[in-house]
Amino acid sequence: MTALDTAPTQRHDLTGFVGDIQRLEAIFETWDETPRAAAEAYRRSIEALNGEALRRLVRALKAEPAALAAMKAAVADEVVYAVLRRHDIVKARLSERLEVALEGVRPMLASHGGDVELVKVTPPSIEVRFLGACDGCPASALTFHQGVKKAVEDACPEITEILQVKGLGGGGEGSVRFISPFAIGADSDWIFAGSLSDIPQGGVRVTELEGEKVLLSRQGAVVTCFQNACAHLGLPLGDGEVVDGILTCPHHDFQYDLASGECLTAPEVQLQAHAVRVTGRRVEVRFSK
Repeated sequence: MTALDTAPTQRHDLTGFVGDIQRLEAIFETWDETPRAAAEAYRRSIEALNGEALRRLVRALKAEPAALAAMKAAVADEVVYAVLRRHDIVKARLSERLEVALEGVRPMLASHGGDVELVKVTPPSIEVRFLGACDGCPASALTFHQGVKKAVEDACPEITEILQVKGLGGGGEGSVRFISPFAIGADSDWIFAGSLSDIPQGGVRVTELEGEKVLLSRQGAVVTCFQNACAHLGLPLGDGEVVDGILTCPHHDFQYDLASGECLTAPEVQLQAHAVRVTGRRVEVRFSK
């Protein structure tokens, strides 16, 4: 290993500093256990000293309003923010917490060929978009509510409105999903909803399951289930006309895509979806919480 290999880069931004650290860590990994443990102990000691010094500095600055304002402005610098975050002196930014929340659901979405991306952040509202197989999936509404929406609400309570915007059409043909990935692990609470032949092809069937009025739809090989309530005023949809997979509310003409529950009239709302699975000719429903 030459001095050139370990020399710091000329970049004085966060990426440059992190790159220097990672190169040194890669070298340490090649050492024997004893010198590697000594280097790790040295690192922890330096970090403890720096962390304590920074915490004392911040406490002193907080006592002076002008200094506090300057410190808050300095945190906008990526290097300053990264170091203070490393020592848990400042809280994670909203954008960071949102990405962590989405990273938590991505493995489950990826197992079904899908993904989710953050489109827009305008607190207290954000917009997300499904990608891949999750875009246009029959269970996308359930995935949104039980997966993405819950993860964001738990991580970022200051976000009170989470909107799903229409994707770019990445859902693959022939990859029919009868069940949201967030309901896959549940072997209980499935309710028998009838035979596949009970649901008219290209139409809907209204039924009541354990006191809940639901709407079952069958479009080709895709079966979906929604609460029988228009997202506009909650009125029943059973008498609505279905044309090419689009249901029109018989009361105020709101239109819904029966593949996803998306409202075409007011995209900010959608039908409440329930998980569906089809085994042979047997149709079962699991209510979303």
